[in-house]
Amino acid sequence: MIEIHLYGKLRRFTDTLDPKRESTLLVPAYEGDTIRDIIERIGMPMDEVGSNIFLNGEYSHPSRPVKDGDRLGIFPDDMQLLYKWHFKKEG
Repeated sequence: MIEIHLYGKLRRFTDTLDPKRESTLLVPAYEGDTIRDIIERIGMPMDEVGSNIFLNGEYSHPSRPVKDGDRLGIFPDDMQLLYKWHFKKEG
């Protein structure tokens, strides 16, 4: 399973909209899956996902592979990282 943490308007894909609580999902990961595959499996439109995606704490591209046990943080398009050039993008 992949532990997914959603922020902002993407919280609606979980059972909690309370900003004081974690909005997390557990989603199965299959051989060859990428971050994009996981996002699509949730039913989240890619045009609502911002460029701020973190896989195990690393700034990542949607084409990056995922594996069972990974932790994914996804921010919406209206919560963009102002200083993203400080992070090396993986994947």
